[in-house]
Amino acid sequence: MRCLCYDYTEIFTRVWIVKKKMTGYPNKDGGYQAWITDLQLIATDAPSGHPIIRECLETAEMLIKKNISYGNSALDPIRIFSKADSTEQIRVRIDDKLNRIQNDQAFPGDNDIDDLIGYLILLKIANKS
Repeated sequence: MRCLCYDYTEIFTRVWIVKKKMTGYPNKDGGYQAWITDLQLIATDAPSGHPIIRECLETAEMLIKKNISYGNSALDPIRIFSKADSTEQIRVRIDDKLNRIQNDQAFPGDNDIDDLIGYLILLKIANKS
């Protein structure tokens, strides 16, 4: 005979998620894998949770690949021509991207929105250091 209530696993998971949300959830101190796993669990309760995670991971992948390709040039520039600090240089790049978006002057092959999001993340990192 089938019970008309939720099965035990679903009840336990939902109770556990609600409890964890109230006690520092997701776990940011347990390493990246634990953090991502926790985010995947709570994403099921958000209408756009999984697309948000996917876009954030795509942005992280882009930033990491560019960091490998260009070195740490955004956060630790070589300062041959410009003597501005890294935060100011990132702000200039953000202004350039906003100008392109405002004027609808996209450069072929670039994704100005993704680049803008990336620069904002880099600015956030630079402001913390």
